[in-house]
Amino acid sequence: MSYAGADDTGACEGRQASPSNPTGAGKTRAKEPLTETFVFRCTTAEKAELRAKAEAAGLPSATLLRESLGLTEARRRKPVPRVDPALVLAVGRIGGNLNQIARWLNRTMLVGRTDLDSLTVARRLLVIERQLDQLLEKARQC
Repeated sequence: MSYAGADDTGACEGRQASPSNPTGAGKTRAKEPLTETFVFRCTTAEKAELRAKAEAAGLPSATLLRESLGLTEARRRKPVPRVDPALVLAVGRIGGNLNQIARWLNRTMLVGRTDLDSLTVARRLLVIERQLDQLLEKARQC
């Protein structure tokens, strides 16, 4: 049964499917369940090499093997860089503080209260933005 008892479960009138789902919402692929297992013997070195290749590709070992047989479409994604969680937390906090300052600055500009404090804050935010751009550029070069 569909939402509110409607018979039509397609896209709303006048609406199109999203670009990320061009075939339409709610359509599922017919996928055969993975019910069988295959065990093979290998050396410790071969097993370690298989796991290392899978980890480098950012895939489970089984998916890597299916790709080698041509049973699945190869999807190559960049592995997620390993970052210190404390650094991510600190950058998030800084970002939150900067957003609060930017909101305050936008409100003061909207009200028309452009005093020396708001201009100083705006200038400092601009300096911070430029410094962050420089840091990002250096990180991209590495």
